[in-house]
Amino acid sequence: MAAPPGVTERYFTRWYKPDVKGNLCEDHCILQHSNRICVITLAEAHPLLQNGKTIKSINYQISANCSRLQNKVSGKSKRGAQFLTELAPLCRISCSDGKEYTIYSCIRGRLMEVNENILDNPAILQEKPSTEGYIAVVLPKFEESKTITQGLLTQKEYEEVLLKRFNSTS
Repeated sequence: MAAPPGVTERYFTRWYKPDVKGNLCEDHCILQHSNRICVITLAEAHPLLQNGKTIKSINYQISANCSRLQNKVSGKSKRGAQFLTELAPLCRISCSDGKEYTIYSCIRGRLMEVNENILDNPAILQEKPSTEGYIAVVLPKFEESKTITQGLLTQKEYEEVLLKRFNSTS
């Protein structure tokens, strides 16, 4: 008997942004809940999730004046939340092989939280990217919540992109 679907499969719609900012294979996944909350994660094909990669560090310090860890949200209207554009960097992830990857928001909205658990245990980012290894939680504006998925791919469209990628390399 097949296992019942998990919380992620049951309550979230998966959207994909392939080749973010023109970086080949650096795909991001946005899990959109029916209440419009979006969870930013790495897509299955992202180089960080491929065999042999070891994460050395994760840094939410984007610039000298901007740290995603300083984000403090309060109240019903989510005062204090940092506003993000589609190309706003969320964090930088360094690997033991010297490569560095920047993870972007991919959607417009307010930054509700970043996952501080991956700072202490970066391995969960690779082991459970869609659940405990998420990057951040973003809340789009109510009036934009229907349009934020424009420019993102559905699961089926993303699988076609992966198939084309695989066929072009083999």
